[in-house]
Amino acid sequence: MNTEHHVSFADAAIFDFLERADDAELDGLDFGVIGMDDASHVTRYNRFESIAAGLSPDRVLGHALFTVVAPCMNNFMIAQRFEDAQQDGSALDDTIDYVLTLRMRPVKVKLRLLARPGSALRYVLVHRQT
Repeated sequence: MNTEHHVSFADAAIFDFLERADDAELDGLDFGVIGMDDASHVTRYNRFESIAAGLSPDRVLGHALFTVVAPCMNNFMIAQRFEDAQQDGSALDDTIDYVLTLRMRPVKVKLRLLARPGSALRYVLVHRQT
């Protein structure tokens, strides 16, 4: 199945897709996917994001997203929203314009922040502006 033609960054049901997708399906997407556990350790990382960020899965998987992998996201706009949703037990589905700055020149992106109460994983989706 070629998922890049069936699933988009803006899909309303993207969280359901992410919860059931295997690694090959995530690797078929045309945007970045970073999945993390409730302690913010990266457990899923797709090929698109690895290539675009220049970070291998070995460098990212198992590490804390906001302090080790991408400290440029450790702020009120991103990390704090996940923390607030977790503390409130509320769902999170926000899309924000952002500029990534870690290990690269500034890159304009849209980030989609996704979390659901009771889900084992939370997600940051990364759509690079062209």
